[in-house]
Amino acid sequence: MTADKVAGMARIAVIGAGMGAMAAAARLAVAGHRVAVYERTATYGGAVRRFERDGFSFDTGPGLLSLPAVHRDLFVKTGKEPLEACVELVQVDPSSHHVFADGTRVSLPNASRAGAVSALDEALGAGTGQRWGDFLVRARETWDRTRRPLLEEPLWPNWSVLAEREPYPSVPHKRLLRTRRAGTLAEVGAWELRDPRLTALLESHALAYGLDPRVTPASAAVLPYMEHAFGVWYVRGGVRELARAVYERCVARRVEFVFGAEVARVLEKDGRAAGVELADGTVAEADFVVTGVAPGAVSTGTAAPGAGEVPPQRGLPSRLTVLLALRGGRPEGAAHRTVVHAADREGELESLFGEHPGLPGHPTVTVLRPDDTGSVPGPGHEAIALTAPVPAQSGQGYDEQAERMITTAERAIPDLRARLLWHEVRTPDDIAEATGAEGGAVPAPALAAADGRLLHPSNSTGVPNLFAVGGWSHPGGGLPHAGMSGALVAGLIVEGPEFRGSQ
Repeated sequence: MTADKVAGMARIAVIGAGMGAMAAAARLAVAGHRVAVYERTATYGGAVRRFERDGFSFDTGPGLLSLPAVHRDLFVKTGKEPLEACVELVQVDPSSHHVFADGTRVSLPNASRAGAVSALDEALGAGTGQRWGDFLVRARETWDRTRRPLLEEPLWPNWSVLAEREPYPSVPHKRLLRTRRAGTLAEVGAWELRDPRLTALLESHALAYGLDPRVTPASAAVLPYMEHAFGVWYVRGGVRELARAVYERCVARRVEFVFGAEVARVLEKDGRAAGVELADGTVAEADFVVTGVAPGAVSTGTAAPGAGEVPPQRGLPSRLTVLLALRGGRPEGAAHRTVVHAADREGELESLFGEHPGLPGHPTVTVLRPDDTGSVPGPGHEAIALTAPVPAQSGQGYDEQAERMITTAERAIPDLRARLLWHEVRTPDDIAEATGAEGGAVPAPALAAADGRLLHPSNSTGVPNLFAVGGWSHPGGGLPHAGMSGALVAGLIVEGPEFRGSQ
């Protein structure tokens, strides 16, 4: 059997129970195929996990959801119950609160360009809001140019066009008698936004994915644009509830899950993927294999997923998460998400992305304070999660870095230490344990330009009938992108190589 139109029921083995893998499994099961998911850990969700202690509960992976339309489409296409019947989505407003190095603060309303312009003008000075608003207009053009090839379609065979062409319409900038155009996010900030606080606001969207704004292409303008255009959402009960809902949809569509089943290698027969072999020697034959794990986690035989295509990514990032259990309830009107910006931008970037990556002394910290009674033991308590980018590596010093993060968060919550009951640190080692990714690396969304450094291997691979899904394949990391990878893989298996994505 080949992927040139699947006739009848096929046996499909899915490696890993991450969000992209489950999205593919549900769609393939609805298409009439017999799907079995093999997950080496004891649960589903990949990096989307939950930590519970003493009545407190915290997301340890993503804490917010953007582009909910991706998951709405998944639920519409796989059953009668829509997404909102399975989880409660709450629009976060303001979408973010920012505490800048000079102490200036601003709250940005959710999905309102006019509101953002007004808030920035009031907080940072006349003209700053207009510059940000003009930037969002250019970012929309970038989104319009890249949305389909980078999110909704399989990776183009001539992907190098995406690598070479910068889709961000930068403003000409005169510099040393020459006219230059911004090619990186840092240059967009310096030449077009022209305010260190606006630059910090822009760059925080790259840092959230562990990307160095000094070399990240200007096309990363789509990251703040996505939040601006489609809003930021919280899943009541935590994003883990979304993973639960996707898992239950899979089970309802008769997807079989085998937990504690580590896949050692993909089997081949006549040059095609023909099943999987587990670490204990068990063999499961299949007509198609879908791998949703990090590169190198499973032997794929003659060719790795996407072999010979986009260049391999280097210097991958991870994240450090500090979970805080506090006495005293969440104050009325507290922002769900606050970004506390580093006092020393250059020092932070050099620590994270320099020749010898390490832990910055003054990190940019994202503070998540969900208004969710289900996350605390009672009304007199609050559950807060702090996150900051760190290099993807197993290392020491995480407890000291957690203390620095708590100190940084005090700029947003002055009474934080006085209210602290206990804290828990989740390190890159924990991410590696949950996902199998070396060093706890966390993939970023695919971005155009930059010689293809931020593109991801295609969903079709060098082995016929072997497909790649999830954040380590096209279109990259993040909940919406992982969900889209599931739709793309299902389309490629059901429709064959002529599949061109959603219409």
